[in-house]
Amino acid sequence: MEFIKSIGFPKMHKEEGEKRDFLPELFENLNEYDVQIFLEEDYGKDLGYTPQDYIQKNKNIIFTPRNEVYKKDLIVVLRAPEIDELNLINEDSTLISMLHYETRETRNNILRQKKINCYSMDSMLDDENQRIMVNYRGTSRAGSRIAFEQLKKQTNNFQNTKDKIINVTIIGMGAVSANCAKAFEEFSDEEFLSKNNGRGLIVHMIPRNITQNYENLKIIIEKSDILVDASKRPDPTKIIIRNELINYLPDYAVILDLTADPYNDSVSPAQVKAIEGIPTGTLDKFVIEIDDDLYNNLPKTVNSKNRRLVVSCNAWPGVDAKDCMKLYGRLITPFLDVILSKGPLNLNEKSKNIYERSLYRSSLDYYLNNKNN
Repeated sequence: MEFIKSIGFPKMHKEEGEKRDFLPELFENLNEYDVQIFLEEDYGKDLGYTPQDYIQKNKNIIFTPRNEVYKKDLIVVLRAPEIDELNLINEDSTLISMLHYETRETRNNILRQKKINCYSMDSMLDDENQRIMVNYRGTSRAGSRIAFEQLKKQTNNFQNTKDKIINVTIIGMGAVSANCAKAFEEFSDEEFLSKNNGRGLIVHMIPRNITQNYENLKIIIEKSDILVDASKRPDPTKIIIRNELINYLPDYAVILDLTADPYNDSVSPAQVKAIEGIPTGTLDKFVIEIDDDLYNNLPKTVNSKNRRLVVSCNAWPGVDAKDCMKLYGRLITPFLDVILSKGPLNLNEKSKNIYERSLYRSSLDYYLNNKNN
């Protein structure tokens, strides 16, 4: 396919709480292109927008049923389509989505079999290997806020904690970790700063040289009120916190799962979460009690004997949906400019345009050819 003549923007039929559609402002930026834009029926409705709000921004917009949206030259949707939706996409069409190649081997195989040209939003990196299409604040702040509130409930507004200082332990040292630490600082200031009662919160960010040592981990976990997974593992088959270590967390402790990596026992070796035995939440259920039915869905090989209250979501930025999509709309615009002006098969890794270089490197083919380098 030389050039894109039609774009489909499907809705995400995930959880009831998933409301994220691109805002009308994004489509105003596409007016310069000779391309038809197809939005799924009710697109934007959950965010309070009407069809007219979109058409006023771009007269090339047409609202159409779900099946038709997936038949276009280019499909753009934030969260990756489900298998039945992938099967609606024509061979040689192009898909831009959060595809998470590193932890979705099964989906990668389907995309290759269907010969879909794929570009993953989470693989759109600058020349310093930093993500461009990302909402670190949205990922970190929502989960941190909920975990902090749950700890207050677990401890009767902190009265049952054994020390005056609240300890938050974050696994990882990247951007998600940094934004998480900043969020907890802000929540701590709001809660404690004006009360002058000696209470407060300390954040511990632990790197691999700590997580690889069992005895060091044990000491740290024993003192942790909130344990956060904000890791980026090079190998998703490796556990960082074994389930037996959860037994050393205080009974009232909260586990915050910001990474939200999925389990997958259909590949060998099986893909696991960094903290062994915790379920993955959704936008409809991100607070998971120790007796929740979600534990019944874990692979049989996963040890979940030791449990604490878990705060987890597979789409954290979706908690603040409109702010999230305002940001993503701004970030994706230059990538759409590249693919609409050059076509999906004419991208150059050595282009002078940073967005073209990034888009080229975000393809599934590029990932598969370089994943072992």
